[in-house]
This record gives sequence, C-alpha cells and structure tokens, in this order.
Amino acid sequence: MTTQPPLGPVELPDRRARHIVEDWLKGSGVALNGNAPHDLQIHHPDFFSRVLRHGSLGLGESYMDGWWECRRIDELSRRLLRHGLGAHAKTRSERLRYRLQSTLMNLQSRARAYMVGKAHYDLGNDLFERMLDDTMCYSCGYWKDAKDLHQAQVAKLDLACRKLELEPGMRVLDIGCGWGSFAEHAARHYGVEVTGITISSEQAELARRRCTDLPVEILLEDYRDLEGTFDRIVSIGMFEHVGPRNYPTYFTTVQQLLADDGLFVLHTIGSNTSDISADPWIHRYIFPNGVLPAIRHIADASEGRLLMEDWQNFGPDYDKTLMAWLANFEARWPEVAHRYNERTRRMFRYYLSVCAGAFRARDLQLWQIVYSPHRAGRYDAPR
Repeated sequence: MTTQPPLGPVELPDRRARHIVEDWLKGSGVALNGNAPHDLQIHHPDFFSRVLRHGSLGLGESYMDGWWECRRIDELSRRLLRHGLGAHAKTRSERLRYRLQSTLMNLQSRARAYMVGKAHYDLGNDLFERMLDDTMCYSCGYWKDAKDLHQAQVAKLDLACRKLELEPGMRVLDIGCGWGSFAEHAARHYGVEVTGITISSEQAELARRRCTDLPVEILLEDYRDLEGTFDRIVSIGMFEHVGPRNYPTYFTTVQQLLADDGLFVLHTIGSNTSDISADPWIHRYIFPNGVLPAIRHIADASEGRLLMEDWQNFGPDYDKTLMAWLANFEARWPEVAHRYNERTRRMFRYYLSVCAGAFRARDLQLWQIVYSPHRAGRYDAPR
C-alpha cells in the first residue's frame, strides 16, 4: 500500500463510490477537499471504495496509510457521529463475524485476557509516559474544578478515594491498576495498603518502581484468580476488557472479595446501547476483544450480587482528557520517533482524535458507580 500520498487532492475515477460517500456526508457539514479544519482531504483514488468495503476499519487504515488528511479529526468524528454515520462503521459481514465470535467463544477468557496487554499496554512505557501526565493515569480525568490534565487526573483519583471512604490501614484491591496511579495516590495520601493487578508486564514493572516506598503490591494476574478479603475495591478503566459473557463472573468475584462493610467503585466507559459489538478499527489496532458495557449489562450482572449506591456520569470530561493526551503526544513525539514508525504516529493521532469526537458527540459515556454488599444507613457520594 502507498504510505506517502501524492501532493494534494486528486481527481477520482471511482465515481460511484464517491457519489455514495458524498450522499452520506450531505447535511453533516463535512466537505471533500474543502477548506474547513474538519474537511477531508483525499489523496488516493481508492479511498471511497475502501471505506465502502470496510467501514470504519477502512477509514482508519486508510488514514494510517496516508490516503487522506484532516486537520481536526476530532471534529470530523463528532460531525459524522452526530449525523448518524456511526451506523456505517461496521459492514454487514463484520457485524455477523463479531456476533458469531461472541456467541461461539469467550473473547475475554483467561487464555485471551493478556492479549490487550501485549498488543497495546506493552507497546512501550516511553510512549505512554510522554502522552500521559505524571500520574500515569490512562483513564478519564475529572475536570470539574481542574485547569489542566494533571489537576484533572489527581481530582479523579481523589474522587474515587473519597467515594471509597478510605481510612488508614484499610486493605484495598485495585483491579486493573495500570501503571499504579491509584495505588500510589491512595497509599501515599490515605495510608492504605493496596494490592494492584494488571495483565501488562510493562505496566507492572513501572508500577512497582513508582510504589517502591509504599505499602503496595503489584501482581501480574487475572481478576478471576484472586483470593482473600479486601475492605475496599476499585476498578478504573478495566471493565471495558471484561466482556458480556464474563460480567456475572466479574461481579461475583468482587462480591466474594469485598468485606461485608466494604465499598466498590467501578469506573468505566459506557455505551448508549446494549448491542454487543466493537468498532472494527479499535478492535484490531487499539483494544483487542474490548466491549463497552451498557447500563443494562451492568445492572443485570450486578443485580442480586451488590447494592448500587451511586451512579455518576462525567462523559464530556473524556473529550478534554483525550485532547490533552493528543496535545502531549504531538508535542513530545520527536523524543520517541526513533523507536516507532510514522504509521504508529498516525494510528495514535487517529485513535485519540476519533475517541474525543465520540465523547463530544455524547456517543460514549463515562460512569463511576459505587456499590456495597449491603450498607446500613445512607451513602452520600462526594462530587
């Protein structure tokens, strides 16, 4: 495939495919080869037929290959989603393939659990250290009173700690601890002992270094293999990797691990619909086997196991978080460019931008949910 585009827009021979895409774009505010920052600049004659054949996979891959440009992919994404073009993201064959896979096999089984770690989180700590802030949080910040990314991430960590009502000496489990951001914050500022688990060896190594002076244990382990009892449990940005077939197991595991007077905070991206599917491009290049839960999925799986105490949505804050990551990524890319290729750069730029646009369009949500086994008295969640 061509990786270097020709100089400027070209006249396209595939008129039929172009006309279909032009019809899709009518009323969206997006033009072909226009002057607005969100307009598509086409550099390859097969772009239209590729998008028609492969949907969002074709759109993302063609960007990675240099077939088109756009100064504001985030705004392109927002406009396309608000215009209803998300329905064209998955082709009929892709929908059928994913439905069959999800029905016939457990895409998030123990044997497959470490795939996303190897494919994405193990890509390189040097890249993520430059994209994220000093907390190394790779999840939505809380921008209510924050002026920058670091303040938003510290506020998110502290919000979870306050919702958990942490007290010194408590034993806390962090399911999907990432690079140890919550574990470090909770242990340092609240005096608790934290056990964090991750399926990424790169994350585990860095998390251990960050928490060497604290009562924190970092394990490379699947949540289904855990034993013991914890006063508090938190899971930030991990539930997206659990999968619908495993939701009951996940909540049963939390129920069994949580002390009778405990609290559990679940922080997850959420879908507006309960259709079990995945964006083909994200599924292939960013988060293999990831599935976004809907309200119904979480409610059905937790019912009879845990008592829901509070449900907060601050989805628009993920737009700001992703755009801050994108700014960091672009500014500091030259520091790691020698280790990665241009296709990786375009992959990350596209990923961060289209996701920001999806949250801006309110196509995706971000939920923090508080559970207890059975709390006596009233629970007042901080905000």
